Amino acid sequence: MATVDKSGAPQNSPVSFRINQELGTIDIGGYTMSTSRKYRNLATNDRVAFIVDDVFSVRPWKVRMVEIRGRGEQVPGTSSEPGHDDALIRIHPDRVIAFGIDD
Repeated sequence: MATVDKSGAPQNSPVSFRINQELGTIDIGGYTMSTSRKYRNLATNDRVAFIVDDVFSVRPWKVRMVEIRGRGEQVPGTSSEPGHDDALIRIHPDRVIAFGIDD
């Protein structure tokens, strides 16, 4: 997931996620989410990008990818995932780009 810091510099890091079907969002959690740089970045700029890609076949070569661009929201006190703190980032998608997922 990529965020933007207060000086306008991008920051990118791997994250764990789940699809929140009820809200139509992507929920990003983590061990120290509430103190992470990506969580703090949302206080000054809520724009985010999130990418999941996968090589699901080498012979023949097949890849699939989803990129979600949108608005990130700091959501304190809501995560109940084992090993995570209680904060999460909720991504509200504005644009979804995908390929290779129809198979």
